[in-house]
Amino acid sequence: LLLDLSQLSGVVSVDVGRRRATVLSGTTVGALGEPLWQAGLALGNQGDIDTQQIAGAVATATHGSGIGLPSFSGTVRGVRLVTGTGDVLGIDDGRPELLRAAQVAIGTLGVMTRVELEVVPAYRLRERIEQRPYAEVMESFDELVAAHRHFSFFWLPSEESGALYGLATPAGKRLADTCFVKIYDEAAPGEPDEHTPGRRVDRAYRIYPAEFEPNFHELEYFVPIELGRDAVEAMRSLMLERLPDSIFPMEVRTTAADEGMLSPCYRRDSAVISVSGVPGTAYDGYLRAVDARLAQFDARVHWGKLHYLTRERLDALYPEAETFRRLRRELDAEGLFLNDHLRPLFA
Repeated sequence: LLLDLSQLSGVVSVDVGRRRATVLSGTTVGALGEPLWQAGLALGNQGDIDTQQIAGAVATATHGSGIGLPSFSGTVRGVRLVTGTGDVLGIDDGRPELLRAAQVAIGTLGVMTRVELEVVPAYRLRERIEQRPYAEVMESFDELVAAHRHFSFFWLPSEESGALYGLATPAGKRLADTCFVKIYDEAAPGEPDEHTPGRRVDRAYRIYPAEFEPNFHELEYFVPIELGRDAVEAMRSLMLERLPDSIFPMEVRTTAADEGMLSPCYRRDSAVISVSGVPGTAYDGYLRAVDARLAQFDARVHWGKLHYLTRERLDALYPEAETFRRLRRELDAEGLFLNDHLRPLFA
């Protein structure tokens, strides 16, 4: 049964002093920007896509980029759930263990009807998007991660790669083995707005979103930040040497540690590696090769994307997995919110 909560939308309340916003679960990420801005506040971070509903973004630990910035789930300070018995349950920091379970629950604890988020003072961003050689980016990887609020890049394995994500690339330049680098830092007070592509300055919620054609399925894994450079190098070698037909760009981002029991960033800052396949083509072998390669780096998974996690790997990678299962059983003893994908992992 698929529940459509899109009509359960809007900002319920904003507490400027405590920097908290309570929103209904069907509110899209993009719909939060203007109401929060009018209150002098903003989301601390968000990703390229702002059309997700906030409940789904929280349930799957959806994130942006920035080594000092957690996912949406890491900012959750309270939720309201309808449980498997029909009870309405409020969870906040007065029940810390249950809150850490609810921060990333993949829908298994109940139907989320509202969520309280920690927000930040409103801010503006300055954009810098450039094409750089792969070797140059990797040589300064640690410095770029540390120096900027947001640093990420797409590595392009072939000349055709950029077009697959609609990436604007300079005329006459070779694309193969280069990086489409995205850097965002806070704009200085009084710095004027700028709307030149690749050099924009504007309110943060206007800068973050990017336009993507829905022409790919994605696998996204998280590795400890100290292994990030080696994991990227290993992925590049895999794609060039063994998988030459896999020409979708590889995206690399970073995100901060948090406390969610099932969070891919549970108690560790992470480098995030994403690869894609074309729907309708036989790309499962490619993604399984990626899974095997990144498993060597203790990779955790993005719950909203393709992955090959087993119960055994879940227990090895997520130290509080069994605690989460216990809490899930307490709230949903009959497994009403499990399905064929979730039951082997969480029953």
